Amino acid sequence: MPATIGHNFIAGGRSAAGEVILQSLDATTGEALPYSFHQATEAEVDAAARAAAAAYPAYRQLSPERRAQFLEAIAAEIDALGDDFVELVCRETALPAARIQGERGRTSNQLRLFARVLRRGDFHGVRIDRALPERQPLPRPDLRQYRIGLGPVAVFGASNFPLAFSTAGGDTAAALAAGCPVVFKAHSGHMATTECVADAIVRAAARTGMPAGVFNMIYGNGVGADLVKHPAIQAVGFTGSLKGGRALYDLAAARPQPIPVFAEMSSINPVLLLPAALKQRGAQIAAELSASVVLGCGQFCTNPGLLIGIRSTEFGAFVQDLAARMAEQPAQTMLNAGTLRSYERGVAALQGHPGVRHLAGRAQAGKQAQPQLFQADARLLREGDELLQEEVFGPTSIVVEVADMAELTQALHGLHGQLTATLIADPADLDHCAPLLALLEQKAGRLLLNGYPTGVEVGDAMVHGGPYPATSDARGTSVGSLAIERFLRPVCYQNCPDALLPAALQNANPLGIARLVDGETTRQALP
Repeated sequence: MPATIGHNFIAGGRSAAGEVILQSLDATTGEALPYSFHQATEAEVDAAARAAAAAYPAYRQLSPERRAQFLEAIAAEIDALGDDFVELVCRETALPAARIQGERGRTSNQLRLFARVLRRGDFHGVRIDRALPERQPLPRPDLRQYRIGLGPVAVFGASNFPLAFSTAGGDTAAALAAGCPVVFKAHSGHMATTECVADAIVRAAARTGMPAGVFNMIYGNGVGADLVKHPAIQAVGFTGSLKGGRALYDLAAARPQPIPVFAEMSSINPVLLLPAALKQRGAQIAAELSASVVLGCGQFCTNPGLLIGIRSTEFGAFVQDLAARMAEQPAQTMLNAGTLRSYERGVAALQGHPGVRHLAGRAQAGKQAQPQLFQADARLLREGDELLQEEVFGPTSIVVEVADMAELTQALHGLHGQLTATLIADPADLDHCAPLLALLEQKAGRLLLNGYPTGVEVGDAMVHGGPYPATSDARGTSVGSLAIERFLRPVCYQNCPDALLPAALQNANPLGIARLVDGETTRQALP
């Protein structure tokens, strides 16, 4: 652990002005760990935002190479955190060591991915329309466009990914890559973990000569509202509940200067089970789906929460098999007591719904979550019943049987926006796939065929987003290299002397990047 524990990170220093003390807890036992944290005061939130604003002019002007070196330095510092760090994360989250080690690798790989994006240069989005002084009836001026970082970004850590969606996770990495300093709001579920990672970021910043306020972090419950409302903050990245994300979105929209909020919030990730696939491999699908539902105690935003099939003998057998497998699944410890309480409320709401039948799962008892399986009447989907649209964050799924393809299509029309939608299909089902995919691409950000959504590859083509309420802005993604575009905005230079242009727009193309020049992509220098 760092020498100074539990103080807010502001402008490269530490601050502990607040009198409210927060305690790190063992997720399995609920016992207090020997780490306490000072909740940020309103003045400290202000200082953190101002520090990010002060760092922005210098940081955004750094070359892509310098920012890439910074990201790689963060990755190296995180990789160097030892076994004691992994043990600490396990204690705060109840996640197994293998999961944490894998997530640490994903976190550092995300940082290195954005370093490659910076060196590749396409994030600049350069477009050049050279002057046509002889054009009739009017001449065309010289126009050159590229993209710059929005400014300081507030990032909120997720509970279920203490590394990959947290302190140095995808939102932080994308914002830093875009040239935006970050003020990170630590998640209360794993504060000691965030302390270690924040310290690693600060070490990397010092080692690579970054401005002091390029990364700041504050602790506390309720401090996020002050952060989002601060005039220095120019965008927000959030992963969490629909209630929390919507509250931040509304706060940001109500500011004198509204700002964008990129919030990942709620998804039930429907899985469509087509007849030929069930006939050929129903038992295999039941085994794979039950494993996906309970993976990580169901604490994934891509957990398959809705399973839809067409009435048949094979679908009936599949449901029986799936129920038997779910009944055999052991209870698991959730991330924290609050997550368990929320899960129990969600399960109780399903159990109390007259149109929902309980198929499998032991009664909730003790400090662990019991896997559950329910079956709902298809009319609830057709009629847009809100309970079926609500995410139950945990190892639970709902089966729906529809009469035919027409009722399936009708049910899909009623679905809200999703992060993912999955088709389980064999070649004999392909005639039905094209119209279903055309419908599902209006509903989800990622479409899967014969896979399961609980696994998000980090790369250039990934989309981890979708229409509301999956996210607050369906045009972006919070995973993959495209995530950088959320924190960029275009700027156009008109008739600007070459010497005053940013390097990405200069005639000589000193960055050697691909640019759209007069409608053609080229890396050539301009005369």
